[in-house]
Amino acid sequence: MLGPGLITGASDDDPSGIATYSQVGAAFGFAMCWVMLFTYPLMAAIQEISARIGRVTGLGVAGNIRAHYPRWLGSVIVSLLLIANILNLGADLGAMGDALVLLIGGSSHVYVVGFAIGCVLLEIWSRYHNYVSILKWTSVTLFAYVATALAVQVPWRDVAWNTFVPNFSLQTDYVVAIVAVLGTTITPYCFFWQSSQEAEDERVDPEAHTLIDAPDEARSQIKRMRIDTYVGMGYSNLISWFIIVTTAATLHAHGITNITTSAQAAEALRPIAGPFTFFVFAAGIIGIGLLAIPVLAGSSAYALGEALGWTTGLAREPLDAKAFYGAIAAATLIGIGFNFVGIDPIKALFWCAVINGVVAVPLMTVMMIMAMQPRVMRSFVLPRPLQAMGWLCTGVMAVAVAVMFATWGS
Repeated sequence: MLGPGLITGASDDDPSGIATYSQVGAAFGFAMCWVMLFTYPLMAAIQEISARIGRVTGLGVAGNIRAHYPRWLGSVIVSLLLIANILNLGADLGAMGDALVLLIGGSSHVYVVGFAIGCVLLEIWSRYHNYVSILKWTSVTLFAYVATALAVQVPWRDVAWNTFVPNFSLQTDYVVAIVAVLGTTITPYCFFWQSSQEAEDERVDPEAHTLIDAPDEARSQIKRMRIDTYVGMGYSNLISWFIIVTTAATLHAHGITNITTSAQAAEALRPIAGPFTFFVFAAGIIGIGLLAIPVLAGSSAYALGEALGWTTGLAREPLDAKAFYGAIAAATLIGIGFNFVGIDPIKALFWCAVINGVVAVPLMTVMMIMAMQPRVMRSFVLPRPLQAMGWLCTGVMAVAVAVMFATWGS
């Protein structure tokens, strides 16, 4: 029953996301634990909407934009998505390389190339169902961050209080950190990936149909999508919460408040929390990176291919979808390149957040309008509760982006 939603949720805790949550835990302690609880229903709602679009129509988000809206709109959104995804992909590869250096030594650049080549070969040459299983089981590596939290001394009463009782501050650093968490948690590549995977799963299953063509399948499929999505997003946010708890209980408690990368967070844990916590935290960066890299490259290829009318799909043979698989390889290759040209990973993550924020609000607005129109969704337009949550999520992200730009120069 778990598939696109679980993979999407797990990929959202990529090495760049781990860096953001580590920064938050180190800088503010437990004071931001509530943010993960707050974002969960918003994140789950917008991802369920993405999944519905894919399964109802048989097309991903980009394919539906191409079919129903001006071409320039899809071109702008997909172009911004590609820039953000490739920057993110490069930063994730760098974080994985740095984490492996911490564990066994050696050259980060060599590891970056090795991880990238391995991910691309698996994504292109694996049988689809086997590859989906690999991605789902890779998500289990995120339990490393549950282990780290349980291996250190944590004042759980304080954690519970800060999780359920929001501790809000108008200080610039605090507000910017909330914006960073929102931008890391609710991010465009997840919308494209989940919708395209729902469409792909329907296409490769001879007994499945789009819900437009087979309304009698709707009840079971919508239930499946909802369970898959809410479990996947709940898993994602729970792991994010554990990362904040771990770094707050260790780094923040020992006065280490300035963390810039996930590998730096792992290294800082070694003298404070011991070798076990350090090892598990660093290994988790590598494990989840092996899931996130294919999702970032794959969502880029799906978005570009659907926008341009290519044959797309991870279930297709490489020679039947040469442009699609070429886009996966090209995105990963450019990501490798970022690690050899001296781009500051912190600046790369900053620009990822900016670009994701720029593209998220108009994209979510288009998705909401699309999912409420009978000409797109036929009889499967969004029910009112999901409409309300989707628009609330869009509004929250719009406010977050406005705050981001308002604090740009501060």
